[in-house]
Amino acid sequence: MAFVAPTAGKAGVIPTLKLNDGNEIPILAYGFGTANYGGKDDDISKLTVMAIDNGYYHLDGAELYSNETGIGAGIKASGVPREKLFVVTKVVGSKGQDVQAAFAASLEKLGVDYVDLYLIHVPYAAESPEDLQRMWAEVEAIKASGKAKSIGVSNFEEADIETILQTAKTVPAINQIEYHPYLQHGNLVEYLRGKNIAVSAYSTLTAVTSGRPGPLDETYAALAKKYGVSEADVALRWALDQNIAVITTSRSADRLRGYLKALPTFKLEPEEIKRIAEIGTQKHVQGPGEAFMKKMFCS
Repeated sequence: MAFVAPTAGKAGVIPTLKLNDGNEIPILAYGFGTANYGGKDDDISKLTVMAIDNGYYHLDGAELYSNETGIGAGIKASGVPREKLFVVTKVVGSKGQDVQAAFAASLEKLGVDYVDLYLIHVPYAAESPEDLQRMWAEVEAIKASGKAKSIGVSNFEEADIETILQTAKTVPAINQIEYHPYLQHGNLVEYLRGKNIAVSAYSTLTAVTSGRPGPLDETYAALAKKYGVSEADVALRWALDQNIAVITTSRSADRLRGYLKALPTFKLEPEEIKRIAEIGTQKHVQGPGEAFMKKMFCS
């Protein structure tokens, strides 16, 4: 699987990652998370159209961030057939939540008959382990109905995965986590691979954005020079070269096109991937998204 280089100003084809249920997920996504939290529907709609126009057909939304209505409007305005898109949304997972009702509301806001991937957004908002297991069973029922092609989780640690696996009929297809060199979650990625659970990452650019200054600054600069790309390209490639799907966001169409132009042109050497990971352990940075959710649900 390889990128097809952009032509005539349009983005190229984004390769896919195969999930444990046989479905495939585009490895680059356009996300509408904390960066657009509370945004107006019209603004979200325009960003959706911009993303789709530039080849980002994997669209990552969430009930919690109130972006589904805007994404749905953007999907309609784009004119791209539904079957060409990979639409993701999430149920919050708060205690006692009626997952079936939340999912029905999400479909209505998105203006679609099904989603490609449905996730439980956070594990720690559940009332108890049993409540989390109940919600996963409801998500499994949604998959069985055909209205969610794949199902998974988000922000789950190993203990949370083990909790739902105690009663699960279906192993999650993916775990979406904040992941970058300054937040590697110990052995979590290795654990997930052992369970055949794919990983998708948000905030992958942290080491070249909010994580600066940091111990990786010189390394990223040197690698960007070596490969003739930007430091952001190197940061994305670090995750992609680990077979991790990446969720990124930008209000700049030029930047989105730039990623698709640069990323097919290079791959990091295994020792470079390892070196970035090792240096990254010298600093810890966690974005505001999960802290915000924990304060909302756990305080």
